[in-house]
Amino acid sequence: MAGITLKNIVKTYDNKVTVIPGLDLEIRDKEFIILVGPSGCGKSTTLRMIAGLEEITAGELYIGEKKVNNVAPKDRDIAMVFQNYALYPHMTVYKNMAFGLMLRKTPRTEIDRKVHEAAQTLGIEEYLNRKPRALSGGQRQRVALGRAMVRNPSVFLLDEPLSNLDAKLRTQMRTEIIRLHKQLETTFVYVTHDQTEAMTMADRIVVMKDGIIQQVDTPQALYHSPKNLFVAGFIGSPQMNFIDADVILEGGEVFLHFGECRIRVPAALASHAPLREYGGKQVTLGLRPEDLHTEDSFLGLAAADAKFTAHVELAEMMGSEIYLHLEAGGQKLTARTPSRTRIQSGDDLQLAIDTNKLYLFDQKSEQAILQG
Repeated sequence: MAGITLKNIVKTYDNKVTVIPGLDLEIRDKEFIILVGPSGCGKSTTLRMIAGLEEITAGELYIGEKKVNNVAPKDRDIAMVFQNYALYPHMTVYKNMAFGLMLRKTPRTEIDRKVHEAAQTLGIEEYLNRKPRALSGGQRQRVALGRAMVRNPSVFLLDEPLSNLDAKLRTQMRTEIIRLHKQLETTFVYVTHDQTEAMTMADRIVVMKDGIIQQVDTPQALYHSPKNLFVAGFIGSPQMNFIDADVILEGGEVFLHFGECRIRVPAALASHAPLREYGGKQVTLGLRPEDLHTEDSFLGLAAADAKFTAHVELAEMMGSEIYLHLEAGGQKLTARTPSRTRIQSGDDLQLAIDTNKLYLFDQKSEQAILQG
């Protein structure tokens, strides 16, 4: 098994376009790490450089203790699972899984043992004599995983492996891949644009934008303590609300003013941030949709200056929750509320802000000032 180290990795294409300007990342042995970000952020390019499918322009890449910049993909002790499964259509499932071992001239008895062990682990033993066209998307993905497993690699690389599956199958396969990682006890590097996959599967998440790592942390830390505006807006569904707010200092207290609202920042939060430096200035206030409350029990306890009235432009029924798309004082907001509340499009209602869950960002640097 092995960890992976990327030291000041640069990727520049022939047209002089630099997509990775200098990336440093330490992936621990046996860790499940996920690279996530919008299209074009460099996550798949980074994975392909680890695999050896893209040349590294500058920097050093280590798998375990070995520098692998100039090592061929087949000699890196890695296995890659692709988005399109990359199965041979004319071969049976058994032969697809065994093909890599056959090329290495592995003894037939060992091939048979490894293929059957992997098939049993993945629940595809009954499909070993079928060809890929006779399998569902989920079954094909298991075959692709099995083909990687039989090589017993030090590192698994997975490039958006669930993107071609329907919603139900994606949920099922997420669970299976998590279970597989725990069972194999090896390093998994996984690329996705789907933050739900990242939040539910990863030990740590790498959030990328324009080839630059924005933050590396656990799912919980990313959600509750985003380091900048991009991470705060990217992680979370629906995404965080952002509001321009004026910082007002009065009598030793800090207030945020926007629209009809004038919120007092709780002393416990204000004491942990250099808010006084922003007195008389404007900041970006971040509010998670679940921190805008419509429940009578919360409204009854909330301070008067933390309440405001909003018009419901759209109420999206999501099952256990309703997403409320609101307009308040010229601001567009989204709130998340339990579906038992009877709120419909066109309603006017009162909401209260949980002032213990405020996020503030510097408008110039976009770095976090205060994390609720």
